[in-house]
Amino acid sequence: MKLKDKVAVVTGAGSGMGRGIAIVFAEQGAKVVVSDINETTAYSTVDAIKSIGGEAIPVLANVAKEEHIQYLIDKTVQTYGTLDILVNNAGIMDNFEPAAEIIDEQWERVFSINTTSVMRATRKALPIFLDKQRGVIINIASNGGLQGARAGAAYTASKHAVVGFTKNTGYMYANSGIRCNAIAPGSVETNIVSSMTKINDFGMGRTRPGLATNPRLGKPEEIAKVALFLASDDSSFVNGTVITVDGGWTAY
Repeated sequence: MKLKDKVAVVTGAGSGMGRGIAIVFAEQGAKVVVSDINETTAYSTVDAIKSIGGEAIPVLANVAKEEHIQYLIDKTVQTYGTLDILVNNAGIMDNFEPAAEIIDEQWERVFSINTTSVMRATRKALPIFLDKQRGVIINIASNGGLQGARAGAAYTASKHAVVGFTKNTGYMYANSGIRCNAIAPGSVETNIVSSMTKINDFGMGRTRPGLATNPRLGKPEEIAKVALFLASDDSSFVNGTVITVDGGWTAY
């Protein structure tokens, strides 16, 4: 088992890519803290893990709130004694708004969940990792963090920020046994569209032509296998970078 006895936190693990990552990690021997804002889905993922003989606990958390992130990591350490792997997966979409049509409330909401939460969870985990000179951080970025028209301006900017934060963190702590990498998925079969309210017609119209170049939708399990690689010692020399997992979409 690649993650035997490791302790992993996965945010947004109640569904989609987070759920896939949590289950694959548990299959590989990790003790998984399943974090989600939705109680029902969090418990569902924990039940799925226990049904295959894995170990997991649910922790309800809204990653947009600092006190929830503090509680999430503290609860992890109280339960399992340490933390080895942090997966910052929780995220939302915008409504494809271009810059001229962004309202502050939407911008701040997207950034608080997609970007600020990544910083706060990383900041909270780093003292644990530094103390033992070992730790892994995996951030779920997006094709939208590499390209200019996979979503609206807020989402695009938030995921570009995650990419930059990942590279900076990976480099800064490279001599401390800590690795920080990101995965940039393309379109994946998840429920992230449920975070959208009213799609902006102009923004979607400008984006739509590029959507037609997407070879196919990915499955959460395909992202989870890449996360497993990054979490394990198989990727011991991979640090401060972004792995694009999109079926070739950005190759066009």
